[in-house]
Amino acid sequence: MSTAAFEVAATASDVLNVIAAFAGGLFIAGALIWAVRLGMRVRDQEPPRPSPEEQPHLPVTGPVHEIREIREPDEVPQSERERLMPYELHHARTKRGKDQHRKRWLPGSSGGFGSGGIGHV
Repeated sequence: MSTAAFEVAATASDVLNVIAAFAGGLFIAGALIWAVRLGMRVRDQEPPRPSPEEQPHLPVTGPVHEIREIREPDEVPQSERERLMPYELHHARTKRGKDQHRKRWLPGSSGGFGSGGIGHV
């Protein structure tokens, strides 16, 4: 084979590669256009967004704030039978404590490690 034949063969495969890349690009562009049109059709079928009057409002009493309370463990009731059934248990593992005053550290009674305090006296 001569050099000219090799050039023609190389050029032919390059043309096929370009045509394949162009066809692949057209396919991807068509798929993206189809997906956008499908999304627009689906969005048109959805119910309209609520108006500002239909949005939730604050209660008349004002915003709700968090409540801090001291909790203590809720003991599991003891049973004489083999086991307790789920309806015999409470829904939470803690209950509201009787004493609602926060416990404070006594000054000079303890110090954290490395705090420079004298520690427990």
